[in-house]
Parts: sequence; structure tokens; C-alpha cells
Amino acid sequence: MKVLSDEEVSLLPDTPYNLWVRGELDDYVDAPEGSRVEIIGGKVVVSPPPGLPHNAIAGDINYQLVRAHVLESGYPWKTDQGTGMSLVGVGDGYVPDLMVIDEEVYLAARRAGVRTVVPDQVELVVEVTSSSNAKNDQQPSGRTRRKNKWNGYAGAEIPYYLLVDRSPKVARSILYSIPDQTLGAYLHQESWDFGEPIHLPDPFDIEIQTTEWRSWDN
Repeated sequence: MKVLSDEEVSLLPDTPYNLWVRGELDDYVDAPEGSRVEIIGGKVVVSPPPGLPHNAIAGDINYQLVRAHVLESGYPWKTDQGTGMSLVGVGDGYVPDLMVIDEEVYLAARRAGVRTVVPDQVELVVEVTSSSNAKNDQQPSGRTRRKNKWNGYAGAEIPYYLLVDRSPKVARSILYSIPDQTLGAYLHQESWDFGEPIHLPDPFDIEIQTTEWRSWDN
């Protein structure tokens, strides 16, 4: 993971956020193809392309949601992987591993041709940690509590945040809910160790098997 220095940012032709929204920030960042360029806590963060173990977990979650959408009449949830989320007013821009959006909202955004979505359109975000950038996704702890995605999602009032933490010290999935905009924090959580099935509650009501999920040192 790389964080652009203040000197590098000063050389940009516009603010990082404006460039990110227009899809131009990648052009000014020297990074391997497939890298993820985000603005987290006001910093430009460049993450390496995720590997198969990471992507397979996101794929497992996506599969169960798509399956429910296909098999259950009236199941309203669509999924998206790779689209950015613009935190208007904060100046951050994230690329979640997975977003879950109401189908009508999804279709309206698609027909409007928008490049990025905004938090009001998203019901659930999923992040799967990697060793290089896990602190960007995890609930901040310790004395240095730099704001990260956990704070950003809560401050933007995303109703649900599913964190799949592959750290060997954690190895579990945590569903955060009840966001507090003022605190920039989630007030409730439920967790499952790897190997235990995850049950996403209403309004999703699906079960996700995790028997193949492993921490990043395995």
C-alpha cells in the first residue's frame, strides 16, 4: 500500500477528490495496473491488486446475493463490484469490494449513466481485508485513530457494513449496523468465526457459508 505524500498531492492539477470523481486521479498515480486508488481520511491511498483468496471471499458473498435475487420472487437486492462510492461533503472516495443496492435504485443509477454512487443509494458494503491495507477497513483502535473507511461508512450512514477480517489475529466476519453520523461510528456489531455460516438479517435474510475462508497467512 502507498499513501501519496503532501508534496506529490501538491503537484496535482486539481484536488484529489475532484480528480477521483472525474476518473482522472489514476492517471497521476504511478502504480501497477489493477491497483485500487482511493481517498481515505483525506489521503490518497493506492492499494495493490487483490489476490485470489481475497477475491474468492467477495465472490462467495456476491454469489449468495445473486442466487437469492434469481430464485426468490421479488428479492430486491442487486450487487456491484468495482464502482466507486463518493462521500460528498467529506471529500473521500472509496471502492468497496462489494456493494448491495436496491434494484430500482441500481437501475435508475445505471440509466442515468453515473460514474460513482453516493451513500444514500447503498444498503450494505463489504470489505475483505488484506495484509497491506487492513487498517483502512477495520474499526480504529489505539491512540492514533486516523479516520478510515469504517468511520466513513458510519458517518455516511450506510446501514450495514460487513467486514471480512482475514487477519490471523481475527479470522472472523463482523457485521456492523446502527451507524451514528455524528460519531462516525457503528453502535452495534455481530460476528462469526471463519467456518461458521454468516446470517445476514432482514432485509437481506441470506446465509453465507465460510468453510473455505482462510486468514492471509494460510
